[in-house]
Order: sequence, then C-alpha cells, then structure tokens
Amino acid sequence: MRRFALGLAAGLLLLSGGLVRAAPGDEVYTRPGRLVAADDGARLNLYCVGHGSPAVVFDSGWEDWSPAWAIVQPKVAKWTTACAYDRAGAGFSGPGPVPRTSVRIAGELRSALHRAEVKGPYILVGHAFGSDNVRTFAELYMPEVAGVVLVEGDVMDLEPKDLQDRDHRNEVDTIAQLRACRDLVASGKPLPATASRPGAAPRSCAQQFFRGIPEVSWSPELNAALLKIAQTKVAMYDAYASEMEQMAADEAWLQQHRRPYGARPLRAVLTGAHGVHDLSDRRPLTAARQRYLDEATKAQEQWLQRSSNGRKVIADHSSEYVPFDQPQVVVAAIREVYDQSRAPPRRVPLSPR
Repeated sequence: MRRFALGLAAGLLLLSGGLVRAAPGDEVYTRPGRLVAADDGARLNLYCVGHGSPAVVFDSGWEDWSPAWAIVQPKVAKWTTACAYDRAGAGFSGPGPVPRTSVRIAGELRSALHRAEVKGPYILVGHAFGSDNVRTFAELYMPEVAGVVLVEGDVMDLEPKDLQDRDHRNEVDTIAQLRACRDLVASGKPLPATASRPGAAPRSCAQQFFRGIPEVSWSPELNAALLKIAQTKVAMYDAYASEMEQMAADEAWLQQHRRPYGARPLRAVLTGAHGVHDLSDRRPLTAARQRYLDEATKAQEQWLQRSSNGRKVIADHSSEYVPFDQPQVVVAAIREVYDQSRAPPRRVPLSPR
C-alpha cells in the first residue's frame, strides 16, 4: 500500500516509441458511469457491466479508484455482473460525510448497490486498503457475502503491534503532504514536485495517485482524464486524507469484530512484494524490510484461516499492483471463488451404525 512508500512508479514506460496499451476500451472510465445515492447522501459512481450472479464488487487501494480494475473488470464481466466504483470524494463520486471510516464506506457501498438493484450475495474483491473496506463489509453484512478475494490486501490489524505503530507514525507525514497538495489544488496554484525515491522522475501532487500518472497500462485518453481530476478535485484530497486519518481506528474495529466466514471461499493473492508499487524497484532488501514483507504475508494467511475454504494464490512476477502486472492471476482467483460459491453444498454421507 502507498502509505509505506516502499516503491513508486518509475514513470512512463515506452515500447517501440509508443504507449503500451494493455486495457483497450478503458475510455469508459473517463466519464461517469451511474451515480447512485447512498443512504447518508453520498453519490457514488458505479460502473456495472455483464450479467449474472453472484455479482463481483471491486474496491480499490488508497489514492486509487475504479480505473484500477480497467483490465480485470471486463474479463470478469464475460461471465457475471462486475461492479467497480469510486469511493465518496474520489473519481466521479460526490463527497461524503466525514470521518471516512471503513464502516461508513462499507455502508455507503451496500446502500448504493441496493438502490442500483445489484442484488447480493456479492463476491467482494479488495486491493490494498480496499481490503479493509471489503472485510468490514463482510463483518457487518455477512449474509450478503458469497466470497472474498484480497489482492495484496492490507491486514495491518493482524500484524505485530510494532509494525502497526510504525505505520501510523508514517501516516502523519503522508497526511500532511496530502493536505498541502489539497490547499494548492483549491487555490489553483501550480503543483510542485512531490518527494520520490532516488532515481525516480519527479512528479507533481496530481501524479501521486495509483502508482503514478501516466500509467503504462492505460490509454492516453484515460491518463489525461485522471490527471484532470487529480488537478482539480479538492474533495478527493479531503476524502483520502480522512481515510488515512481513520486507518488506525479501522484496524482497531477489525480487531474487535472477527466473525467466522464459515465455508465461504476466501482467496488471498500474494506477491511477496507488499507495498512495492513497481517492478523497477531494485533497492537492497534489508532485514527490516524482509521482516515487514514476511509479516504481511503471515497476516494474510492468518486471515484465510477464518474460512474452511481459504487458500492463498501466488503472483510470482508482480508488484503490489497485481491487477496491472498479472491480471490473469486475479481473474482466475475470482473465477474460482465464483464457481465454488455457486456449487451446491457437499453432502457428507452418514456413517453406518
């Protein structure tokens, strides 16, 4: 996840002098889909395509929104309903009430899906911070959950306390930087370059979203539309700052609410590169960093134990952004959960007396 700043985008990648286009048709994310009012008044932007049940619902990482699923969503839509959305304040969604807790986010998503007549139960797919939100959704509305897929999901609530404390200390600086960017956007002033890792090209505040804008996996049209939003939408900076401010409380809430998932299929897509945004990150692997990566994997495996049908899936050549680097792995994990959630329950034969 971005809050660890273990890796940032290396900039625009070129092949044969042109932009690599891995998501044909992604221009759909350059304009609003369907704006649906949630119960608390927030208007969420939903992109729902395909037909079938259970529907697959995607939530994206911190400082990301629905285009994060531009490659994966159309593939899933070939065999069921697939819905990506922008959290309140982000993308084309309107602002929502604060504080932006995972409990509030989950409630807004549920009410918007109901009003859009997207019927449950749902297969929830969360990437990075989006995993906090879909796990919270499951805790609150378990009967409406058919299965869950975490894609390098944040599970800090299950990690050692010293790592949680370090994470929360780092968040203070990140929030301050984000609010400084917010004030510049609000004033219409030029956006200065933000801090980046050594060797990476400098970027402005508006290029900090996802793993950097422009993104090699998107069309020029989508990159231009996203950059425009990032240069002008003050509400998005407010929303992301509030989300990060609430992360410690979100994690505490998840520690206090741990319902069993029964036999619902759970999958965790793991890379061993949690928090690394780009495969070009070649910094030395220190003992402290290795421990962090190991503990993140252990925590995701621990979450899988909440179901009798939990399994890890390995993406062996990917950064944390598996939906860009190895989208087929994510699609296969979702398909497996989809198939198993539709299968009739196995009947255990009675033992002879």
